[in-house]
Amino acid sequence: ASKPQPAATPAPVAQSDGFVANSAYAHATPSVRRLAREFGVDLSKVAATGPKNRILREDLQNYVKNAVKQVASGNVAAGGALPGLLPWPKVDFSKFGEVEELPLTKIQKVSGANLHRNWVMIPHVTEFDETDITELESFRKQQNVEAEKRKLDVKITPLVFIMKAVASALQAYPRFNSSLSEDAQTLIVKKYINIGVAVDTPNGLVVPVFKDVDKKGVLELSRELAAVSKKAREGKLTGADMQGGCFTISSLGGIGTTAFTPIVNAPEVGILGVSRSSMKPVWNGKEFTPRLMLPLSLSFDHRVIDGADGARFLTHIATVLSDMRRLVM
Repeated sequence: ASKPQPAATPAPVAQSDGFVANSAYAHATPSVRRLAREFGVDLSKVAATGPKNRILREDLQNYVKNAVKQVASGNVAAGGALPGLLPWPKVDFSKFGEVEELPLTKIQKVSGANLHRNWVMIPHVTEFDETDITELESFRKQQNVEAEKRKLDVKITPLVFIMKAVASALQAYPRFNSSLSEDAQTLIVKKYINIGVAVDTPNGLVVPVFKDVDKKGVLELSRELAAVSKKAREGKLTGADMQGGCFTISSLGGIGTTAFTPIVNAPEVGILGVSRSSMKPVWNGKEFTPRLMLPLSLSFDHRVIDGADGARFLTHIATVLSDMRRLVM
């Protein structure tokens, strides 16, 4: 019998202009390399448009966007792997100890896919600030005492005041109340103010939308927030309850954290993260005094919002929360 012939060595694939031959030798800055590792992208697959064939951050983002579009259109290679992306590691975890497999809920599957798309396709920027809510918290507690005396059956939470402050900021900075068209060529500015509020439920995260927040008072919003949150935790929200949002608030204040980076909820262009308030010594010009400070995190789509406008928007929210009388001015 004849000896088996050695397998033919595949011919090298010619690289088109603008492509680097090897990821290890790709001409890219450390920040671009770090982002590529986060995305799991082989830089040798990315077209370079920078000086001296350097791969820019925009080149990497455009590559990932195109890969995501191929998934959306069903134009993916066999096995479901995105072109140029490293495959998901296959590990037999049971070799290392006892394991348990828990299926994801329907909500977790849907929200996970949406979050992944939003993180990959939106160039995020997150800015941080904190605001003095000492007077606001005192006022809120007084109003709850008054409501109890009047048997109004309503509990006012800090979140309601945050919703009102965000509504005021959306009116002052309408670019935050907009969405990019599908082709990213047109900005659609909304003349209504509907705010989504992320609610943690046993089945996963949902975002019911509260309509016309700018036109509602604190008591009305408090009742609506309590009713809708209960409905969400019972799994009774409808599709209509979660549509039409202009901006989202994600509050972890009741749980903890000092800051976090929320992911923009497309097609919106901004989201506000709220962390746990705490007492801090604040200098008033003469001495340090204990003040209740609330941390805020604002993420936004950098294609629509620049850093300066992001800072103005966040400062507006912080200023209103530090003195709610500004809402009537």
